[in-house]
Amino acid sequence: MTNPVLDFGLDPATLQYAGHDLQRPECILAERNGVLWAADARGGVMRIHPDGSQQIINQKHSDFFEEAADEASRYLRGTLPNGLAFARNGDFLIANFGTDRLELMTRTGESRVLADTLDGREIGKVNFVLRDSKDRVWVTISTRVKNWMHALRTDLKDGYIALWQNGVFRIVAEGFGFTNEVRFDAAEEWLYVVETTGGCITRLRIRDDGSVAERETFGPSNLGKGAWPDGIAFDSFGNLWGTMVYSDKLFVLTPQGDLRVILDEGDPAKVDALEQQFFANHVTEDVLFATGRGVAPWMASVTFAGPDLRTAYIGSLKGKRIPFFTAPVPGLPMVHWNDSL
Repeated sequence: MTNPVLDFGLDPATLQYAGHDLQRPECILAERNGVLWAADARGGVMRIHPDGSQQIINQKHSDFFEEAADEASRYLRGTLPNGLAFARNGDFLIANFGTDRLELMTRTGESRVLADTLDGREIGKVNFVLRDSKDRVWVTISTRVKNWMHALRTDLKDGYIALWQNGVFRIVAEGFGFTNEVRFDAAEEWLYVVETTGGCITRLRIRDDGSVAERETFGPSNLGKGAWPDGIAFDSFGNLWGTMVYSDKLFVLTPQGDLRVILDEGDPAKVDALEQQFFANHVTEDVLFATGRGVAPWMASVTFAGPDLRTAYIGSLKGKRIPFFTAPVPGLPMVHWNDSL
């Protein structure tokens, strides 16, 4: 069978949009009933109904993101819900990039901290959380550097992956360049790991006990110009869809590891300026925050949804709404909290 993505092209003019006046909709969860849940910098998640109505669910309401005096403060301080996953009972697991905590929030906003330290140390910049079909919770920590912008360099690999299971939190793999999203393949044999500053996708073969059996690069060792991968998601054909955050690209890696760029919304001059600073290990705020434009500025994630799992939603860090399109092949289903969704 011919891979459906090989003949697929995405015209930004054909995109449709969900949500409005969102704040930092980095990660998006989708229920089978058509409801979307988007991470929101007001301190929780935004519930977006199929009819377009929406409702904010907060841990504790915060206006800091909207009212911050400058971009650096906006993206460095306050509560910044980032990665989301459904807990087994339907609550939300939240990787909070601002509070540096793994949090659990109910659907009515009650919240508690699951983890903020590990082995007696602060956990670091908690980026993403993934619950698998065995009810194991995988958490990525991008860096232990408090100001994450100072971790945007080629010579720092202090990111790691931790497993939270039965109240126990432990490191299973480390030495990553700014660990970002992780996803399992359909068989849950390999865990695919985004290394944002490494410019690549690493995969780990996972044993039944959660330990790592093998570790290797999947696809190119560098994903090309402007290669700052962020979010990933598998489709049912085995293609791995992904985003590049500062260059605003949507890409696909085929099961063979071949790279295709589906959408490129980055400003070439601004991406070049950032890339020069990045490889010199000296990224400045003005150059970093000058990037991000187009349909999903600072493109961050991909979520497959809809009754046939062919509606693909794109999350972002700077966007106020969520673009979506019809994919050429269905995505893999999420791990939901029950079969009644």
